Amino acid sequence: MALPLWRRAALLYRPGSGCRGLRESGKERGDKDIEPRVFSGIQPTGIPHLGNYIGALQSWVQLQEQYNTVLYSIADLHSITVPQDPGTLRASILDMAACLLACGINPSKSCIFQQSQVTEHAELAWILSCLTSMPRLRHLPQWKVKSQTQRNEGSVGLFTYPVLQAADILLYRSTHVPVGDDQVQHLELTQDTARLFNRIYGDFFPIPRAIMSTSKKIRSLRDPSSKMSKSDPQKLATVRLTDTPEEIVVKFKKAVTDFTSEVTYDPEGRPGVSNLVAIDSALTGRGTEEIVQQSRGMDTSQYKLTVAQVVIHKLSPIREEMQRLQREQSYLREVLYQGAQRAQEMAAPVYDSVARMVGFR
Repeated sequence: MALPLWRRAALLYRPGSGCRGLRESGKERGDKDIEPRVFSGIQPTGIPHLGNYIGALQSWVQLQEQYNTVLYSIADLHSITVPQDPGTLRASILDMAACLLACGINPSKSCIFQQSQVTEHAELAWILSCLTSMPRLRHLPQWKVKSQTQRNEGSVGLFTYPVLQAADILLYRSTHVPVGDDQVQHLELTQDTARLFNRIYGDFFPIPRAIMSTSKKIRSLRDPSSKMSKSDPQKLATVRLTDTPEEIVVKFKKAVTDFTSEVTYDPEGRPGVSNLVAIDSALTGRGTEEIVQQSRGMDTSQYKLTVAQVVIHKLSPIREEMQRLQREQSYLREVLYQGAQRAQEMAAPVYDSVARMVGFR
C-alpha cells in the first residue's frame, strides 16, 4: 500500500530537525537570488489595541520604508475560524483597512488587500495541508487555547488554519515575516513546510525568516500577568486605537500597579508599573533606564497620567484619521480592490508553478 503524501514527506524531513533558528542570516535551498519580500496579516476582528499597535502596526510602517515589496493582508479567511456575524465582518474589514491607513500604511508603498479576494490562498493551503500531519498541528499552542473556547470541539478550520497561514506567506515567495513570540511556532511550521515541498518537488520556495519584534509585550492594564487583548471582558484592561482622550485617562488611572510609589522597571517583581514604562518606552523611543531616571521623585499615580498623555499624543491623530476614512468607504473599497489586483498578479504565477510541479497542469 502506498503511503499518504504527508507520511512520505515526514520520512523525508523530520519537523524542526533542520531549523537553524529564526534569527539566522544565511541562505538555504530555494532562496537564491530572491528579491526580499515581506508578508504579514491581521484579522478583522475588533478594533486593534495599543498592544497591536506597539507590537505590530508601528513596525509595519517602518518596514514599508525598508523593503521594496511589502504585503499586508486583512485575513478574513482566518477570522471565520470562530463564528462571525456576516454584516459585522463586512464592516470590520473596511474598519481594519481604515485603521491600517490611519496608522501610516501607505498603499503606494505597501500592498493592502483582503485575503479572500485572492483565491490562490485557499488553493495553495489545500496542497500544503496534504504535506502536513495532524500530530504536528495538534501540538500548536493556539489550537489548544482556542479549542477550549469551543468546548474542545473546535472546527476543522481552526485546527488547520496554521497551514493557511503558511500558504499566505509562501504564496508570495515571501522572504521575511514580522512575528511576535506567540507566532514563532507557526512560522517554524511554514519554514518546515517550505523545506518539505522543496525536497519533494524541487527547489522553489525561499525559507522565510522572522523579523522579531523588538518591542516589549504590552500587558493588560487590569491584570499585568496577561497580555493586552481585544477579547478581555474587563473594559478598563485594554486601550483601543479609537479610545477618546478621556477614556484613555480613565483606563490609566485605574491601571493596576502595586503598593510601592516609586517608578522602577522590574518586569518580574513589579509587572504593573513595568508595563507602564514599557508603553512609555515603545511610544517615545526612550530607553527604560532613561525613563526611570527622569521619573525620579514622581509617584506611580502621577506617572500613570504621564503615560496616559504619551498615549493620547500618539493615538489621537490615528483615531481622528480613522474616523475620517470610515466616512470614505468607496475609497477604502478601492484601496482593497487595487491591493487585491496587485496581490493577484504576484500570487497567480507562483500558484501556477506549484500546480505544475504537483502535477495538476
